[in-house]
Amino acid sequence: MLSSKAKYALRAAMLLVDHAADGHWVSAGDLAERGSIPGKFLEAILVQLRDGGFLESRRGPSGGHRLAADPTTISVADIIRIVDGPLALTPCASKTRFSACTDCPDLRSCRLRHLMRRARDAVAGVLEEQSLAELAGQSESKRKKARGSAPGPR
Repeated sequence: MLSSKAKYALRAAMLLVDHAADGHWVSAGDLAERGSIPGKFLEAILVQLRDGGFLESRRGPSGGHRLAADPTTISVADIIRIVDGPLALTPCASKTRFSACTDCPDLRSCRLRHLMRRARDAVAGVLEEQSLAELAGQSESKRKKARGSAPGPR
C-alpha cells in the first residue's frame, strides 16, 4: 500500500511541476499550504527528494525548492522509491533492492517468488511509464505555451 508520505511527496512534486516552466523557487510553507501537507512531514520529504537528486533547495528569502530535472524525465516510480523504498511486495522480487526473504528456507524453490515478480513488474510498468508532468496534467505543448514558445514543426 502506498504510504501517506509517498502520497504527500507526489502531491508536492506535482505542485513543483506547476512551477517547473518558470523556474521559480517555491517555499516549503507554500507547498505545505497549497498541498494540504503537514509542514514537518513535508520538510522530511523534501530532504529525501533533494538527497535523491530530484529537487534543488536554496535557503534565504528568495529560496525554496524546485525540480532538479525536467518533469517529463521523472517517473512516479522514482518518487515512490525515494520515499517508500522498493515497489516489490517481497524483498526477493525487488529489482532495485533484492534480498532473500528472511523466512524463506530456499530461494530457488520458493513458490511465491515468481508471482511476486509478476506483481512487481505490473506495478512498476504502470508507475515507471507515468511521468510527473503527465500526472500533473501537463503535456510538452502546455509547458512550451507557458514559456511563451509554440511547439516547432515535426
